[in-house]
Amino acid sequence: MTEPRLPIDDVLPELVRALGTSTRVVLHAPPGAGKTTRAPLALLSSIPGRIIMLEPRRLAARAAAAWMARSLGEAVGETVGYRVRLDSRVGPRTRIEIVTEGVLTRMLQDDPSLDGVGLVIFDEFHERSIHADTALALALQAQQLLRPDLRLLVMSATLDIAAIVGLLDATADTATPVIRSEGRSWPVETEYLMRRVEGHIEAAVARAAAGAHDRHEGDVLVFLPGVAEIRRTSEHLSNASLPPSTAVIPLYGDLSQADQDRAIAPSPPGRRKIVLATSIAETSLTIEGVRVVVDSGLMRVPRFSPRTGMTRLATVPVSRAAADQRRGRAGRLGPGLCLRMWTEGDHAALLAHRPPEILEADLAPLALELAAWGVTDPAELQWIDAPPAAAYGQARELLRDLDAMDVSGALTAHGAAMARLAAHPRLAHMLLRARSFDRVAAACDLAALLSERDVLRAHDGPADPDVRLRLPVLRGDARPPTGHRIDHAALHRVRAEARHWRQRLRVRNDGGRGSDGSDGIDGGDDDAIPVLLSLAYPDRIALQRGARGHFVLRSGAGAMMDAQHALAGQEMIVAAELGGHGRNATIYLAAPMSRAEIELHFATQIDTVTTIDYDDAAGSVRAKEVRRLGAIILSERPARDISSDAFAAALLDAVRRHGLDILPWTAHARELRLRLAFLHHHDADAWPDVSDRALIETLDEWLRPWLSGEVKGDALRRVDVAEALLGRVAWDARSAIDRLAPTHMAVPSGSRIAIDYADPAAPVLAVRLQEMFGAADTPRIAGGRVPLTLHLLSPARRPVQVTRDLASFWNAAYFDVRKDLRGRYPKHYWPENPLEAEPTRRTRPRGG
Repeated sequence: MTEPRLPIDDVLPELVRALGTSTRVVLHAPPGAGKTTRAPLALLSSIPGRIIMLEPRRLAARAAAAWMARSLGEAVGETVGYRVRLDSRVGPRTRIEIVTEGVLTRMLQDDPSLDGVGLVIFDEFHERSIHADTALALALQAQQLLRPDLRLLVMSATLDIAAIVGLLDATADTATPVIRSEGRSWPVETEYLMRRVEGHIEAAVARAAAGAHDRHEGDVLVFLPGVAEIRRTSEHLSNASLPPSTAVIPLYGDLSQADQDRAIAPSPPGRRKIVLATSIAETSLTIEGVRVVVDSGLMRVPRFSPRTGMTRLATVPVSRAAADQRRGRAGRLGPGLCLRMWTEGDHAALLAHRPPEILEADLAPLALELAAWGVTDPAELQWIDAPPAAAYGQARELLRDLDAMDVSGALTAHGAAMARLAAHPRLAHMLLRARSFDRVAAACDLAALLSERDVLRAHDGPADPDVRLRLPVLRGDARPPTGHRIDHAALHRVRAEARHWRQRLRVRNDGGRGSDGSDGIDGGDDDAIPVLLSLAYPDRIALQRGARGHFVLRSGAGAMMDAQHALAGQEMIVAAELGGHGRNATIYLAAPMSRAEIELHFATQIDTVTTIDYDDAAGSVRAKEVRRLGAIILSERPARDISSDAFAAALLDAVRRHGLDILPWTAHARELRLRLAFLHHHDADAWPDVSDRALIETLDEWLRPWLSGEVKGDALRRVDVAEALLGRVAWDARSAIDRLAPTHMAVPSGSRIAIDYADPAAPVLAVRLQEMFGAADTPRIAGGRVPLTLHLLSPARRPVQVTRDLASFWNAAYFDVRKDLRGRYPKHYWPENPLEAEPTRRTRPRGG
């Protein structure tokens, strides 16, 4: 068949030459240039062996294979075929295989040398999925160590290819050739909103799509973040008075192939369509007839938190690069229009590119892949962006918990079996361990339910989280639970996935046809569902705490569900799907679990520990024997036969955790500590440091002796803290404390005034001015080395002067102070010569 000329055709000869002389090439071609379908065919005659092309999405892989096969006048599966999860169309004559990302990684794991393969193409690499990054890292090492003749072609639709070229150049002898296609598109008019849409965006998107449909020719492509938004927008459009000749068609990854083909096929003559799509339609696919794009400006991406160990889908603004790709979809056939549902000011604030998935994803599958490859440290491979250390460390910890990896990071035999299953490590562990108690059929069904979108939709609000409610639906009961409806597209995929696992694990399926007319899945052992779920999510076993529906997970994190659900009243559950923000995650899927099941299946992981905690209210330490599974306390009772050493250690630990204030500080002890702090400040070599930090660090030296032999909870109350502190002072130095840091100072009036040592650098003597008459110099302590800071007080005991130089005060400032005090206290004695005056504690001296 004759195909129209595309922009990529102009550079295909250059591409063929480049791959004839170099084993690593980069091809930049904008969306619509034709690189996905034209490049593999152009290389077919010059590349020995098969060509494997990595395509990020299943829909794009099947569509590209179909287009190339048509151009050759063949059926898919002859020269051109594809391999995607649960679907494969290849034959003995197939030379070009289009595969999705997990398939390529599995091919590399099964045969690192890729025997018989001459070229691996990485299409749409700019999307930077974790699978593409991983597959390229493995392919580069395979090329370097095993297959120097293997050719690698990285195709990107963006101009930001410097990082890709740098990676390919890192171990190459020559510079990587970069082939550029200028592309071709018609002008696209771009319109922005004048102000932001508040609240849900679906109604505004539907109005924009309907209005654009009325004003412009051609089909309309609408970008929305997810299936829920597609469904709501479709409902709004059903009330928009569209003509009968216009169809509203959804397009997302979980649709059946027939429904996906309907969305991308040209509209029949006289008919039009409005396609409501996720980001699946950004690249690789050409949706025939589109002249208008309405872009919600939103996309849904997975976000993994190393802190919680959970992945949630987050709705985020698109990047400018993604927005431009979406916009370009309107200019494939002629001049087009793009309506952006955000303001021009908001556009300038968008990120230039979406962060690579490897920086935000759950890295447990990656860690398992690398261990299966024989890599214990990701640094052994070449990356554009290396896996983040924290997330990768948590992934390795999970693999150790699942018995997939030993402490050195090497794969165990169980881990190797998990890797061969090509499922998420959690599910692979569950599927394999289910054999030990003959519950593989139920495990297959559960793995399918957990791998795909939920088969149940609630009429109002989130669906009931009890995973067991999905099983009758999966096995053919067309009656959903009250208040729910069945998502038949999701159900179709879950059933296919369940059959896939049963075939892989050789489970006999006696199911016939379900009551809804679809292929049934025979009943599994549903009583095993909680245990199976706990094998996949051992860190998400949870115990109810506080209010109904509030749980603490084994990991220590909080989680909650709506109190109206039956599961909310269960004492213990295991959660499979969690999400949301804040301190408590939202539980979307879970099953009840009994204590007996935990005792049976997690007996080796239950720890019995003796805890000795300080009770603030009682002011004492309580010793308990606690049986716990992680943060979940299964039982506790008073501990018996605690040794005095263990008790002392627990008491000291309580002080470390709660601070020194739990000790019985008397006024004398506090005063002694301040005096010792003063002495240490002025002579650190001779006197101990009694700061909080120093005392906590040396508890064993000064406090433990006072706890020796104690086995009573209130032992801390009986500690003489002052004497304990003196234990830090050398015996021959104790007698010098009162001399160098006295508690009081005698003043000329005969009074003994307490010294305030709160500031160790400058102790304070607060004394009424009249009591200091006759004193020529400032009183000193520490053997005369440190003058006291005098707070000279009025008769009302308010400071009228602060000084460390009494002589200078008498000679100068006193006379201004005297004038003021005589006015305020005329009955008091204010002599002209304070050095010769009689000091007094009274209004006037006796006889004055």
